[in-house]
Amino acid sequence: MTKRVLLAKPRGYCAGVDRAVVTVEKALETYGAPVYVRKEIVHNKHVVETLTERGAIFVDEADEVPEGALVVFSAHGVSPAVHDQAAARQLRTIDATCPLVTKVHQEAKRFARDDYDILLIGHEGHEEVEGTAGEAPEHVQLVDTAEDAANVTVRDPSKVVWLSQTTLSVDETMVRVNQLKSRFPELQNPPSDDICYATQNRQVAVKAMAPECDLVLVVGSQNSSNSKRLVEVALQAGARASYLVDYAREVDETWLDGVVTVGVTSGASVPDILVMDLLSWLADRGFADVQEVTTANEKVSFALPRELRKALKDNDLLGSVR
Repeated sequence: MTKRVLLAKPRGYCAGVDRAVVTVEKALETYGAPVYVRKEIVHNKHVVETLTERGAIFVDEADEVPEGALVVFSAHGVSPAVHDQAAARQLRTIDATCPLVTKVHQEAKRFARDDYDILLIGHEGHEEVEGTAGEAPEHVQLVDTAEDAANVTVRDPSKVVWLSQTTLSVDETMVRVNQLKSRFPELQNPPSDDICYATQNRQVAVKAMAPECDLVLVVGSQNSSNSKRLVEVALQAGARASYLVDYAREVDETWLDGVVTVGVTSGASVPDILVMDLLSWLADRGFADVQEVTTANEKVSFALPRELRKALKDNDLLGSVR
């Protein structure tokens, strides 16, 4: 049998990641280095290393940024406390929070105003969860595990709603929702689907190809929630094996033993150059026949953050005056 690669489409960068990465690049061009970034702009090793080389400085907290300097907030979003911290240090800020995450923040604020208990389905310690919970800390409870779902308590079972981290898998989220609904039958759904379109689309593509794959390689970083989910989805959908790698060089050649069909995809924070490197590595090992498996065509794009658009416009005006 001919060795082949099934290449998932869509894969790689989503609109929110593209916007966040371009935000840091444009900030470096407009203001010059250094530009500080709170947390990793997106969860990808290669992206962070590349931007660091260009003059971005990644910090864990806003209080590590020198007073008055420029800081970009990552795509995962931040809590109001972080905005306050930045204001206290007179930092100039550019907020690169993904608009889909901002939508969940707005939902959290709205339900908190109406005095609901909010059950936030997500992974403990994930930056997005911390940002969303921080919008209404007295109303939000995190539900990560089955144990959390079994033990969480609410004040009024008729005033409870669930929200979710945008990068979870749909299946994983619905398992928690169903557990919660068995305890709280009046649990309300969010007004719109919180699972990010890109997370969902990448999982659908993997599900379509996994049953035919002996091995699925997912390009992505260990701290990328949506990339790790793709490995789980591939295995659940019938792939014999699946691994997460940052770079082609991390693939163990023994994984290819007895393999005829390799599936390849990448998480929503992964530049396509890393996938192309993997395809060329596979081609050198006899997997030169690449067939794309397309389950959706994404046409979503987001405008750059308002603060940056204004600066770029002012720069253009200055250029035309000169």
